[in-house]
Amino acid sequence: MRREASTRIVATLGPASSDEGTIASLFAAGADVFRLNFSHGDHADHARRIATIRDLERRLERPIGIIADLQGPKLRIGSFADGKIMLTAGQLFRLDLDSAPGDASRVGMPHPEIFAAVEPGQDLLLDDGKIRLTIEDSSHRHALCRVITGGALSNRKGVNVPQAVLPVPALTDKDRRDLAFALDHGVDWIALSFVQRPDDVTEARKLVQGRAGVLVKVEKPQAIGCLEQLIEQADAIMVARGDLGVELPPEDVPPLQRRIVRACRRAGKPVVVATQMLESMITAPTPTRAEASDVATAVYDGADAVMLSAETASGQYPVEAVTIMDRIVQRVEQDSLYRTLLMAEATRHEPSGADAIAAAASQVANTARAAAIVTYTTSGLTAQRVSHERPAAPIIGLTASERTARRLTLFWGVHAVHTADARDFDEMVTIACDIARTHGFAQPRDKVVITAGVPFGTPGATNILRLARV
Repeated sequence: MRREASTRIVATLGPASSDEGTIASLFAAGADVFRLNFSHGDHADHARRIATIRDLERRLERPIGIIADLQGPKLRIGSFADGKIMLTAGQLFRLDLDSAPGDASRVGMPHPEIFAAVEPGQDLLLDDGKIRLTIEDSSHRHALCRVITGGALSNRKGVNVPQAVLPVPALTDKDRRDLAFALDHGVDWIALSFVQRPDDVTEARKLVQGRAGVLVKVEKPQAIGCLEQLIEQADAIMVARGDLGVELPPEDVPPLQRRIVRACRRAGKPVVVATQMLESMITAPTPTRAEASDVATAVYDGADAVMLSAETASGQYPVEAVTIMDRIVQRVEQDSLYRTLLMAEATRHEPSGADAIAAAASQVANTARAAAIVTYTTSGLTAQRVSHERPAAPIIGLTASERTARRLTLFWGVHAVHTADARDFDEMVTIACDIARTHGFAQPRDKVVITAGVPFGTPGATNILRLARV
């Protein structure tokens, strides 16, 4: 099943999209990777979804990627005696460690780490930013706040602390259990929430031990200050605009999105743009024109993938959402301006033979008008390097590793194929040409560019570039 688009689509599974028929329809509509949100559902639910995806994969003989998105720390206020209060702008409101039910003057917040990190003059956001408080006085046990934006506040609403780095690890005990489960069930990517500092990624990588790619969600303002280090440590980045939009002014999010995408493009790391892309399709069969433009902007910027969340997890039109997103992506990629914008971004290369061959493969394919670039890859790095070049020709990533093939489904322009390693140079060319033809990328007499490494099957040994004819 050849995709016409190079930008990948990630679809989140949930109550509206967990049965076999819907998952198959989502894949047929254009979803390349499925996201499992561990903030919802139990391990039995996720195990059934993983099994369904792998059954579909076997039937179609196509690799399918799975992202396990860990919940991360959830900071919440306590409960109210009457279940709900009303806050008025200008009034004082106290947050403290007292577990007694709250009222209109105070409520418990069982997170001493917040009180240890904040200071007067900083803001606290409650209920996804609907309520804004400014701290006037604080100690290690309380924060006395002035209400800036009031409204109704009910039990257990979330707390965001945009102006302080919290001494809170990105992985909770629940996350560690979920991570072990996800790795045991063979997911391909682990998405990390609540990342504030590079150490958060280091800890996760030690636990993952290379069994999956580490995808860092940029959703905290504190992560922006160390963006380059996070990109360096991550295998991929997600622009998680939901929490980022809560903790930052709305006008700051679009330029930050573009900055993050461009930084990932320069570094050659995959980047996913996520959250509220086709939000109205949770309840409507078509998106707004503004939402279509939002998806298009991410594609024009050169994102590797765009993601659907509630639209496919709990929405009324999950398959339609993927279908329309795929149509938007294809339409943008057919625009001549798209290639112009992609090529305007300077590609940063490492001083290595592998990077030189990847850059040359793109140039040779363009000059020779090759039908495809075929990369033999063990770890996936060769295909990643060629994807980094954003060539006009489609990329076929051939690998003997099923795990690598699945991970490559997130990469821009890569059509991953799980196949045996070539035994010699002639067989390499034969396999590459046969797959390019049988998968619909090339016709007899078409040219293909082939990259590989000798000895075959050795990670990081890319040292061959060949122009062959099918």
